[in-house]
Amino acid sequence: MDKWEQVEGANGYRLPKELEWEYACRAGSDTAWSTGSDESQLASYCQMYPSKLASVCGQKLPNAWGLHDMHGNVREWCWDPQGSFRVLRGGGWGFGAAVCRSAVRYGDVPSIRDDILGFRVALSSSGISQSP
Repeated sequence: MDKWEQVEGANGYRLPKELEWEYACRAGSDTAWSTGSDESQLASYCQMYPSKLASVCGQKLPNAWGLHDMHGNVREWCWDPQGSFRVLRGGGWGFGAAVCRSAVRYGDVPSIRDDILGFRVALSSSGISQSP
């Protein structure tokens, strides 16, 4: 069984918290998708059904903040627990537009392996000096 542990005092790269993930996905929008409410625009921004597999990251258009593949391609792990599960955000190549909405969330056991699961990393700000 895989075990996810937080390393106290660590700084650097980590899985995003689910609220951080949604904030980045929305990119300042308050619509179903960061691209607006028109489902027909979504295919230019994410790999989704009727795709048969994931695409190379960054091949679709980015959201308003320059982030690629937030709505689809693969579901992404977040740090947050959901009971004995971990939260997954985003849609995936095998799902339609409704499942690729910014607010959709799922959970699964961290030991699962599947070709529709992936992750992105967030950079912790604590302990890292930032130059102007």
